[in-house]
Amino acid sequence: MRFLPESGQISVAVIGFGYVGSCIAATLAERGLDVVGVDTDARLVDELARGHFRLEEPGLKEKVFAGLASGRLRVTTDIAATAEADVILVTVGTPVRDDGSLADEQLRGASRALAPHLRPGQLVVLKSTVPPGTTRDIVLPVLETGGLTGGTDFGLAFTPERLAEGAALRELRTFPIVAGGYDEESVGAATAFWQRALGVDVIPVDSLEAAEIVKLASNWWIDLNIALANELAKFSALYGVDVLDVIGAANTIQKGSGSINILLPSVGVGGSCLTKDPWMVWNTARRFGVEIRTASAGRAVNAEMPEYTARLMIDELVAQSKAPAHATVAVLGLAFKNNTGDLRATPVLDTVRALTRAGVSVRLHDPLVDAEEAEAMFGTGLTATVEDTVRGADCVAILALHREFADIDFAALPVARDCVLFDGRAYYPKERIAQLTAAGYVYRGVGRGPAVYSPPNEFITHWTKAS
Repeated sequence: MRFLPESGQISVAVIGFGYVGSCIAATLAERGLDVVGVDTDARLVDELARGHFRLEEPGLKEKVFAGLASGRLRVTTDIAATAEADVILVTVGTPVRDDGSLADEQLRGASRALAPHLRPGQLVVLKSTVPPGTTRDIVLPVLETGGLTGGTDFGLAFTPERLAEGAALRELRTFPIVAGGYDEESVGAATAFWQRALGVDVIPVDSLEAAEIVKLASNWWIDLNIALANELAKFSALYGVDVLDVIGAANTIQKGSGSINILLPSVGVGGSCLTKDPWMVWNTARRFGVEIRTASAGRAVNAEMPEYTARLMIDELVAQSKAPAHATVAVLGLAFKNNTGDLRATPVLDTVRALTRAGVSVRLHDPLVDAEEAEAMFGTGLTATVEDTVRGADCVAILALHREFADIDFAALPVARDCVLFDGRAYYPKERIAQLTAAGYVYRGVGRGPAVYSPPNEFITHWTKAS
């Protein structure tokens, strides 16, 4: 097939050796492909040479260094290394500006740097999340005008990244891959590449734009679903109803080809995808005069959760006769989700800021995050151990339940009397909650705890008359 060798090994270049790029590069190297990772961060390359890998993802560090040791994987800052590859994967960051538009500097920079080294017969595959039309209107012209190929004598495809942190390596080997191309040959080559490289199913779609929208649709749905879960948690809390009971029961209803699938509420949504992709949808539609309300509504709901979470903690401290100005909250887990060290757009930051504004003293602990990055972000250093973090604390807030926290003996922790155990993302079962209560804790979670509202009499009267 054009753009791929008919037989033998496929060589791959991965531009951008961040979270997505390193997962893909290490997996492809493990499967026997020759892979070169290219990144502008010289410090990252130096760290790898010294045996340090900065990202936290189960099994990824081992795969990266196994690939480097075998010679199947190398990492460099030299973009010229892409000339040796049959397939070039672009996995650079694609953040959004405050107005929701694509901040395309990294993407344009990578395309401009790649263009002079692009040779006829190579296949370029963009995996970075972008608004529809970006691959065709931004990447393609830069590659055409700045390259040596004399036009589009190369393949161009878009295959969206759809991995979840904490499960990325498993999902990379099992999830189907969506592929859209500039032309039929490009989508055919991309389909054949992923089938040969990973052995997974590939779903071809009709255009680059269709593939770009697939990724946006997935994260738009996830963010909006979590927003529903968060508002359902607030609603359930009015009556002291455990939202997890409600979600578990509601999700048993069959709808369409599957079931209702309400996700779980939490301290908030973070990470590099869910916090920006709905804004890409919103901004792109507005340029065409179309108002997409669900994208912005979901974002607004989820962005409010850190403040709501802090207010729940403060309310519970007050209920225990502990003034916020004299209270200490010990936060365990700073990352944006369980079992990752990723601090990008973590909702824990705004929770801590809200607590601090209320006069609460806050201590922080997370064994997975980069300590220097966390200190720069939160404005305070991390405490070294769980015990030191919670010593004398009036509230212990589990805001990211890492595996390292699974076996904590809460009964043995040196916390204050009537300490609040706040569950921001642990989803402890009722049996565990009973144990915590027996150990002297006051349990509170998002949508889990005592009723916070009593309907006014006029509401009850009106409801009775209407019945």
